Amino acid sequence: MKIFIAKDYNEMSRKAANIIAAQVIVKPDCVLGLATGSTPIGAYEELVKRYQAGDLDFSEVTSVNLDEYKGLPKENDQSYDYFMREHLFQHINMKASYLPDGMKEDAEEECRRYEELIQSLGGVDLQLLGLGHNGHIGFNEPAEIFEKETHCVDLQPSTIEANKRFFASADEVPKKAYTMGIQTIMRAKKILVVVSGADKADIVRDAFFGPVTPHVPASILQMHSDVTLIGDEAAMAKIPR
Repeated sequence: MKIFIAKDYNEMSRKAANIIAAQVIVKPDCVLGLATGSTPIGAYEELVKRYQAGDLDFSEVTSVNLDEYKGLPKENDQSYDYFMREHLFQHINMKASYLPDGMKEDAEEECRRYEELIQSLGGVDLQLLGLGHNGHIGFNEPAEIFEKETHCVDLQPSTIEANKRFFASADEVPKKAYTMGIQTIMRAKKILVVVSGADKADIVRDAFFGPVTPHVPASILQMHSDVTLIGDEAAMAKIPR
């Protein structure tokens, strides 16, 4: 695992954008696995700037997103489809972008469709991940086992609590979501994890320097052959030196 400690959020975002940009330059027709949430926004802004400056071309790039709320239409401003369009897709020339369809009622069928789609693209070249306070990656919540492939998950109270700030009330936060599974994520050739803020310091230490356990889903990343972790000083404050 490669670990970079950035001075602050802006430097973390620039370093993350450097790695993503390098992937696009080295393999113009790559498949990017993308994530939502507040932490990746800075990296997306950096990528947009570089595209607008003529330094990056996404015309052959395909993306697949980690997850999507179940029951939210694409037009809902809290859907992850909406988020990605607002922060990245509508500002660059991405060839194609895919997310799970949150409006599909048949969860088993939608999970199978999305898993087959990822495999048909040849898998993910670079997977971008954030890190939840309880160690979740995507919507893979703490559990007794590592969920393997794309599945529909019941969101835990801590995740609903963390997301309620985006909704009028906690009652409006979707209780289920589609997410890539741990095995799907681990199949990515490269993984990039971004973390920011002192509130993530404990889980960074537990996930990357503690035991590998499905009770801390991100801990499985210790077993991947090519992981880069970038965090600001606050988020990395408790890692062993």
